[in-house]
Amino acid sequence: MEINTVGVIGAGQMGSGISLVAAQSGLHVVLHDIKEDLLQRGMSVIAGFLDREISKGTRNGSEKEAIFQRLKCTIVLEDLQSADFIIEAASESESIKFQIFRDLDRICPPSTILGTNTSSIPIGRIAAHTSRPDKVIGMHFMNPAPAMQLVEVIRSLTTSEETYETTCTLSKRLGKTPVESRDVPGFISNRILMTMINEAVFALQDGVGTRDAIDAVMRLGMNHPIGPLALADLIGLDTCLSVMETLFDGYRDTKYRPCPLLRQYVDAGWLGRKKGRGFYVYGPAGAEEAPRATLVD
Repeated sequence: MEINTVGVIGAGQMGSGISLVAAQSGLHVVLHDIKEDLLQRGMSVIAGFLDREISKGTRNGSEKEAIFQRLKCTIVLEDLQSADFIIEAASESESIKFQIFRDLDRICPPSTILGTNTSSIPIGRIAAHTSRPDKVIGMHFMNPAPAMQLVEVIRSLTTSEETYETTCTLSKRLGKTPVESRDVPGFISNRILMTMINEAVFALQDGVGTRDAIDAVMRLGMNHPIGPLALADLIGLDTCLSVMETLFDGYRDTKYRPCPLLRQYVDAGWLGRKKGRGFYVYGPAGAEEAPRATLVD
């Protein structure tokens, strides 16, 4: 199946990044969100990324203009009817995703493949809310999508071989490396990553080390490019908590129990970079201020 137009649902951090990756690969993109201001914010993120590349000399103004010409924004879900492949990147909530897939199933032609960027929710559970479970698949991008090489491809018991092959081909066209995972809670990436992040929060809660000491051990001792607490801020602490809850509900194993301190931060609205405060405090530019994060008092 040839893919010419990709629909992306959600103009947040992941959705805007995926839209940029698709548009710069020569694909037409229809980016959807529920409010105009959310779409404008997403387009501002894309513009900022491209402007930084222009300032570095790795891209020019005409290339930026061509990318923007391939991007269409809409608050009307029906506008995604023209998409050959849709990637849902909405909030990590089962109820939200289930409703989106029910609506897409009703709106889109039978040939349209429905992908989800879910971090942890089993694909079969999402596919069951459609009449085309053979055309539902997980396409999990890493954050930030423009920079990270991996796309985790997850097919459920009902996903067809054609859908799987089309998704792998699309991933490669986007300049990514597809890696297959079984359809289990958390897949490969977040079953390992989120458990590490959760344990880092336990180490902070239990006073094993300070925030800076915990991140430094993993950066300097394990050669990680970013410490687990700083990474949690980048991902969003609410997303981290949602993934841990999915893992705990799915496996019923206490090793996946979300750390109480993580839940406290989410309850307080300290969600990380996007809110200006998580395990670190950030300036008004949000993610751009991350390298200059200051200590939490």
